[in-house]
Amino acid sequence: MKKLVFAFFVFLTGMIFGQKMKVTSGNFDFLKGQTELNLQMDYSHMTFYKENMDEAAYIAKQESDIRKAGKNPDEFEKWKKDWEYSKTTQFVDKFLASMNKNMDIKTSVNNSSAKYTLIVETVWIYPGWFAGIMNQPSKLSTLLKFVETAEPSHVLLEIESKNAPGDNFVGLPNNNDRISEGYAKTAKTLAHMIEKKIK
Repeated sequence: MKKLVFAFFVFLTGMIFGQKMKVTSGNFDFLKGQTELNLQMDYSHMTFYKENMDEAAYIAKQESDIRKAGKNPDEFEKWKKDWEYSKTTQFVDKFLASMNKNMDIKTSVNNSSAKYTLIVETVWIYPGWFAGIMNQPSKLSTLLKFVETAEPSHVLLEIESKNAPGDNFVGLPNNNDRISEGYAKTAKTLAHMIEKKIK
């Protein structure tokens, strides 16, 4: 029971104190009166763990960990497919669902009719871990850039989001599920910020 209480406290502390979101340039005025927003995910510069390893090194680490655990080699291929699926689908869906639940401006992908595009550039990921009753949430840092859809080089607003926690109260065994919750948390905090600023 003590372990459960401690794990809950660690999780709650991470939820309250972990995430920081700061506007680094621009303002929210351009979003006033908008009804739709385009979303674009960018994973091209992301790093992992405190070592800031690139994606290739992260994938190699997963393969090595699976082999060391004595698992069937097919497990790595399953993991790799899940990782690609998560990037192209799960992370995107989680972000969109959270944005649209918490904000009136409807966000979607491949929406060329939207005047503005939100580029979610993933900067850093800590996948966290799960060990039954004890677990550690993932952490996600992103750079959130609002640009003109027709002219992506024109950045109107830039926000740094650091250490968004990803997990739930009972823990998630799958790394990608935890990371996806970090995207949902990022979207929720961003949506609330937008709603507050454009009232």
